[in-house]
Amino acid sequence: MRRPDAGTGLLLRLSIASGAAIMSLAALPTASEAQLSTIRGPSMAPRAPMYNTPSIRTFEPRLRERVISNDLQDGIGLPGRFKRPGLPGNNASNTDNPSRNPGRKPPRRPPGVTPGVATGVIIATVPPAGAVPPPPPNASRGQPPGGGAPQAAINLPPPNEQRFVKNEVVLEFPGNVPPQQSAALAARHRLTQLEQTYFPLTNTTWFRLRINDGRSVPTVLRALAREGGVQSGQPNYIYRAGQHTGRHQGANFVPLPQARPRATPVVASAGARPAGGDPAQYTLAKLRVPEAHGLATGDRVLVAVIDSGVDAGHPEIAGVIAGTYDALGSGEPPHAHGTAIAGAIAAHAKLMGVAPRARILAIRAFGTAGASAEATTFAILKGVAHASEKGARVINMSFAGPNDPALSRHLAAARAKGAVLIAASGNFGPKSPPQYPAADPNVIAVSATDAKDNLFKAANRGRHIAVAAPGVDILLPAPNADYQLTSGTSFAAAHVSGIAALILERKPDLTPDAVRKVLLSNAKDLGPRGKDDQFGAGLVDAYSSILSLESDAAAAQQSVQQPASAQ
Repeated sequence: MRRPDAGTGLLLRLSIASGAAIMSLAALPTASEAQLSTIRGPSMAPRAPMYNTPSIRTFEPRLRERVISNDLQDGIGLPGRFKRPGLPGNNASNTDNPSRNPGRKPPRRPPGVTPGVATGVIIATVPPAGAVPPPPPNASRGQPPGGGAPQAAINLPPPNEQRFVKNEVVLEFPGNVPPQQSAALAARHRLTQLEQTYFPLTNTTWFRLRINDGRSVPTVLRALAREGGVQSGQPNYIYRAGQHTGRHQGANFVPLPQARPRATPVVASAGARPAGGDPAQYTLAKLRVPEAHGLATGDRVLVAVIDSGVDAGHPEIAGVIAGTYDALGSGEPPHAHGTAIAGAIAAHAKLMGVAPRARILAIRAFGTAGASAEATTFAILKGVAHASEKGARVINMSFAGPNDPALSRHLAAARAKGAVLIAASGNFGPKSPPQYPAADPNVIAVSATDAKDNLFKAANRGRHIAVAAPGVDILLPAPNADYQLTSGTSFAAAHVSGIAALILERKPDLTPDAVRKVLLSNAKDLGPRGKDDQFGAGLVDAYSSILSLESDAAAAQQSVQQPASAQ
């Protein structure tokens, strides 16, 4: 046999080397996977005692926290109680090992309590309210060869995005469509219809369909692009949240006065309630909640909490749950994350929420998945639609996740109907790209701070950050009359939702844009001077926000009267 010449041998060696390089690159995790699997627990700051009242810890020495997985990629519990992955380039310490953060005094906390990070969940970009959103950047749309009906707007997930149900797609049809209309389409594409919902909010019908033969989601979506009756199609995206729990016996509901005096500093000081809450709740002093409660408590303002199941019977939130809606139809028991969010807004027993007389619309879109809570596009769409249908003035979304054009359009429609949309910025760290729905221009994105106004180490950054609120080492209710000590941008968002409820109680006719302006213009500047990508406009201030409503009203009245007097 003839030996290859030198040139042929070189080509052969180059081909082998190239193939090995390609195989090595294919074995590397994607950037998205690397980010999702490297989240570190926060660096916790000491609490600032606030009131001279007995702490909740004096009532129940068994207060503790069980750390459950905060792995956002697969929801699987991490081995060992104190194991937490680290963020590349993040100097946040492992709070279970203070020696890893030299020079920082370990935070004071009750014996046996271990802090954790409550992570969020994720979603998409929308145009200003009332505008018709264009197809997303990775959507395919156009005229089929030879003319005919336009193709559907199809959203294909980016190559490194794996957070979607692997054997499902969701399709949107214009108008109220009978099931028979999609039956032939499903048969042609070898799909099984699982769920159908008409959304008056967008006047469209959505179908959730299962792929029966192992084809990939992108493959099926490309085939569906040529269906003339389909308005849009996309994956059924997945959103997850890590959880933490604690334990303590609750207390009975204590009604608050409903009086609404004129908002002045003197009246506010007289109406402040320094006996409310627990000394561990440094949030109250930071946001000047006691002063604000002399003027507003969120009375009868409907706040929708789209989250995991809420324990409506918990003493801290008993009596403020205006209604519940289960987008999953699962009948699962209450969950720690949703119960904590509701408590941050409206607790009123041993703890004090920011808006203790707000009405909570508890919407379960997240089901439990091991140590996490998990939701899909379809469930969250139903939650947003239900909140809008019931007239929620504030919609709290303490989750973060992938770009989702379907959710984008529904949020734009909800905001156009007057809902103030508030979302957690996410706990993916300083190197993460913006997460949704926080990065949506229709949404107020909230970051988290600690008791010393330091930025939460795991918080996302970005130009979309609007404001910040306490979210580190927060004492909140948990299911079964328990309590939990936890951290995350989720709870910072809930605190801002509570302030939005206080503002809307005082001035119900404010638009979402006006509420946003009040929050930003009265925030305390933190970090770099002016608005920045860490704290946004700064730390929100409940008291100043309410006082500004009176000054704005007085200025408006004066501007109306001046022309008349001039005549």
